[in-house]
Amino acid sequence: MKRSRINSIMAEAEAFIAAHRFALPPFAWWSPEEFAARADAARHVVDARMGWDITDFGAGDFDRMGLFLFTLRNGRLADLRRGGGMCYAEKLLISRRDQLSPMHTHVVKVEDIINRGGATLCVELCGSDDQGRHDPDAGGEVLCDGIARRFAPGEVLRFAPGESVTLKPGDWHAFWGEGGDVLIGEVSTVNDDETDNIYRDPIGRFSTIEEDTAPRHLLVSDYAGRFA
Repeated sequence: MKRSRINSIMAEAEAFIAAHRFALPPFAWWSPEEFAARADAARHVVDARMGWDITDFGAGDFDRMGLFLFTLRNGRLADLRRGGGMCYAEKLLISRRDQLSPMHTHVVKVEDIINRGGATLCVELCGSDDQGRHDPDAGGEVLCDGIARRFAPGEVLRFAPGESVTLKPGDWHAFWGEGGDVLIGEVSTVNDDETDNIYRDPIGRFSTIEEDTAPRHLLVSDYAGRFA
């Protein structure tokens, strides 16, 4: 993705989030220069990969397959493994109309996906085989706002604003906005986007960036090259 396109997506996301009266944390607005000046104090933000995250999954067509994310808070895998401490994470996502976030599951993370506002959130679900792999013939059961619901293989569940689904490891899922853009909340156990996203098809979680202009704000994928 071109950096200029990423900057444009950020600006559009800022307006959409503000329209839903949601406020991002102060570090969201830091320039790259301010981030560099405050990197020592913001070490947890860097290490936990909190902040802006925009991906086209390496497909080169963000409008067709992509996702906007902002990680608001994130704990440590070490705390999760020992069963104490900051074992949780929270994200804000925007799924655009008919924009696919492709079929995937997680090894560790359990997540609530919540329609926070906008249009209808569509979530396509499928179960796993006994090795945890995507099984197009397997259904399963999820919690929708705490209520158990069975799903058939490949069934699409629809969620209006305020509604949610709880997804566990082995619950394969893809999602998109129907009828418009959707503001999505994600509340989960500790999030590790480096190793815990398992995609059905061979795609990339992070985009390769063409630096055709200066960044508006840093992405989480920028941190490693600047704050090693």
